[in-house]
Order: sequence, then C-alpha cells, then structure tokens
Amino acid sequence: MEYGPQLAEGKTKIIYADSVDPALAIMVQKDAISAGDGARRDVLPGKGHLSSHTAANVFGLLNTAGIPTHFVSTPAEGTLLVRRCEMIPLEVVMRRLATGSYLKRVPGSTEGQRFDPPLVEFFLKDDARHDPQMTEHEIVTQRVATGYEVTRMTELGRAVFGVLEGAWAAQNVVLVDLKIEFGRTTDGVLVVADMIDNDSWRLWPAGDKDQMLDKQIYRNMLAVDQAGLDLVLTKYREVAALTDRFKSHLE
Repeated sequence: MEYGPQLAEGKTKIIYADSVDPALAIMVQKDAISAGDGARRDVLPGKGHLSSHTAANVFGLLNTAGIPTHFVSTPAEGTLLVRRCEMIPLEVVMRRLATGSYLKRVPGSTEGQRFDPPLVEFFLKDDARHDPQMTEHEIVTQRVATGYEVTRMTELGRAVFGVLEGAWAAQNVVLVDLKIEFGRTTDGVLVVADMIDNDSWRLWPAGDKDQMLDKQIYRNMLAVDQAGLDLVLTKYREVAALTDRFKSHLE
C-alpha cells in the first residue's frame, strides 16, 4: 500500500499520512521493545506484526462495544489504518489491583489491593522527567487537556477497562492494570488512540503473577540475553492468539 509523508516516529512505531484521505493515518509497528524510559532497548523480530495483530483485535472489540477509538482497519500485516489525531500527551492508567510502581509511590499499599471502580491515574508523557503523575488541576492549568476532557478520559478509560477485563476474564486471565492514550480527531472528537497491545497491560493467568504474559517479563530482567528475549516474544505470540477470541466475546 502507498503511504503519504511521515508524520511522526516513536520508540515502537512510525506514523504516516494516508495517501488519499487527510483525516486518516497509517501506523506501522516496529520490532523494538524498550523499558526504563527508553534506557533499555532491544529488537524482537516479528514483534511489530504481533503488536498490530493484538491492537486490531482490541480496538475491534472496543469499536463493537461502542467506545470511540481511532481504529479503522488493518490494510496490511503490521499496519493499522486509523483516524488522524492530535495526541494528548498523557498516559491514562487504570488499576484493578495494586502492584508495581503503585506500591512504591503509595506508602501502606499492599500487593493485590483491589480498586472498585478501577483507580484512574494520569501521567505526563515525558521520558526526561520519568513521566510524572499529574492531578486534574495540573492538567488543566498547564493546558494539557480541558476539565471536560479529563472527565471524559476517566469515563472512557473505565469503560475500556471494563470491556477488556470481561474479555480476559472469559479466558481465566486477570487484567491487573491498563495504560491507554487519547487523541482528538480532525473533527475534534476525543477517542482512544495510539496502541493497546502487550506493552499496555499486566495480565496474570488465573490471577497468578508468576505466570504473567505481558511486557513486565522484559522489565524484570536483571540482564537481557537471547533466551529471555525468546521468552518475551513467545508471550507476545500467545497474547496475540488469545485476543483472536475477542471477536466472539460480544456476539
């Protein structure tokens, strides 16, 4: 397929303008994986295609559930056709269970503490500052997003979490937490955007942290070797295959 001019490039993807429709864009996933604000970087051959496969299944499920996303179709392997967006530079994290960085940030919290409804937190996308957490007041006063958008991102974030939590629970997998991003389309609509793939969540089969399926395996490595990278890629393949079952979840 033909791409228009390159619009942006990140650690794991390249975004091109669509060659026909200025309201659309094409996302091409790289085989890159990173952690620690980009301090650790490696390449997993085939990861880009697996990430696109997973994301297409996830966004397809969300679209079917009536949640507004940027996803349109998968015109080729490893690519997503999406609605072109002005991205809001926030990571929106929904937590069902306390683990990871939350335990370090919140004294007195315990592993597995449950949040009902899911706890929603906002982090500014800024690797140099280690993605600092932001309050609604800071988001609004620093003009990152409006107060309405903060409220809407919270509502949509919980809706996204609920749909995906149910889809994973049907396969006896616990969705522990989830990171998503939002963008404004060319006609000003707030939508779930960017990627939702195996870099975006924590997944514990039957609630067992030791059996995790997600990128945390890579983050936890004391030293990266080929055996470890092969294990990570195996988990990405497994998750991509499991998300194929999402297609029937709402039928």
